[in-house]
Amino acid sequence: MDSIHDLFGPDVDIPAPDMGTTADMMAWIMTQYGKYHGFAPACVTGKPVDYHGIPGREEATGRGVGTLTLKLLSRLGRRIPGTRVALQGFGNVGTFTARFLHDAECRFVAVSDAGGAYRRDDGLDIPGMLKYAAAHGGRLDGYAEADRITNEELLAAECDVLIPAALGGVIHQGNAAAVRAPIVIEAANAPVTAEADAVLDAAGIVVLPDILANSGGVTASWFEWVQNRQHYQWGINRVRQELDQILGLAFEQVWQLSQDRKVSPRTAAYMLGVGRVGRATVLGGLG
Repeated sequence: MDSIHDLFGPDVDIPAPDMGTTADMMAWIMTQYGKYHGFAPACVTGKPVDYHGIPGREEATGRGVGTLTLKLLSRLGRRIPGTRVALQGFGNVGTFTARFLHDAECRFVAVSDAGGAYRRDDGLDIPGMLKYAAAHGGRLDGYAEADRITNEELLAAECDVLIPAALGGVIHQGNAAAVRAPIVIEAANAPVTAEADAVLDAAGIVVLPDILANSGGVTASWFEWVQNRQHYQWGINRVRQELDQILGLAFEQVWQLSQDRKVSPRTAAYMLGVGRVGRATVLGGLG
C-alpha cells in the first residue's frame, strides 16, 4: 500500500475483494490509505460491516449468481425444483450460490473445491457440506458423504446447470465438447475461453456470461462506495432489494436483446455494454 496508494482512491479506481482476499484485508488497505490521504472509507470496498462496509456485500456475488440462474431457468421454461446442478468451486461465490439454489430446491449432484470433487446423483447434502467446510478451515478435504470424482468428471457431469465458480479458463477447447449441461453459468471470471465458447454455442448450450452472472459483487461494491460517500449505511433488506432489482433489469435487457437479434447472451451483454459506452462518449463530446 505504501507503494501504490497514489494509484487509486474514491474518485479514481476503487479496489474490491477477489480470490484470496478477505474483508479484513480490505480494511487494512483502507487504514493504510488513510495514513496518506486522511479518512476515506470509499477508497476500497468489501470491508467488514463494522468497519465501514455494508451488510450483504459478502453474499452479493453468490446471491446474484443464484438469482440469475433462476431467472434463466424460468425464461427457458424449465422447472426449478429438482434442477440438477454441478458446482465447481466452494469458496465465497460457490458457497453462497449453493445456499441460494438449495433454498430454491435445486439438487446439487456434484460439488468441488481446490482439494477435490464430490458427487452424489440423488443429491448432495449442501447444509452438511457447508457445516463440514466451516469446521475444516473452509475446505472439503476428507468429506465422506459422497463419491470422489475428478474435476474433469465434474465439468462433464450429466446435469441441468453447470456453474464454474472457481478459476478462469477451466472450460477450454480441449474439454468443451465433453460438457453435457445444457446451461452454463459463469460465476467465476472468464471460466470459459473464447474457443470453448464457440464450441458450446455450436452445441446449443446456453452460457450466461460472467459480465452479467457474477456482477452482483461489483454492484454491491458500488452500493458500499455510495454509502461511504454519504456516510450512511443501508440495512440488509434494502441491499438485497436494490441488488435484485438491478440484476433483474440487467438480465431482462440482455435476454430480450439476445432474442431480438438472435445472438448469444454473451454477445447481447457486450452489445449493451459497448453501446452504452459509445453513447456516453458521444454525449460527452469525446467522440
